[in-house]
Amino acid sequence: MKKVQFILFLILFAKPILNYSQCAMCKAVVESGDSSYAKGLNDGIVTLMVIPYILVAIVAYIIYKYYIKNK
Repeated sequence: MKKVQFILFLILFAKPILNYSQCAMCKAVVESGDSSYAKGLNDGIVTLMVIPYILVAIVAYIIYKYYIKNK
């Protein structure tokens, strides 16, 4: 069971970091300019995207602990 939970953790949290996060319009505007600007923009978007995943993980952990405690 622990192995399944670990694999699920990797899928949920590693996958969004590996993807490019720019919308089509942002990507089109940035591609016409400096590539270092595009990389910085993409890193910023990914950074902002990580925070909701962390919050959801914390809530899920609290619910899990509550469920185990009352079981």
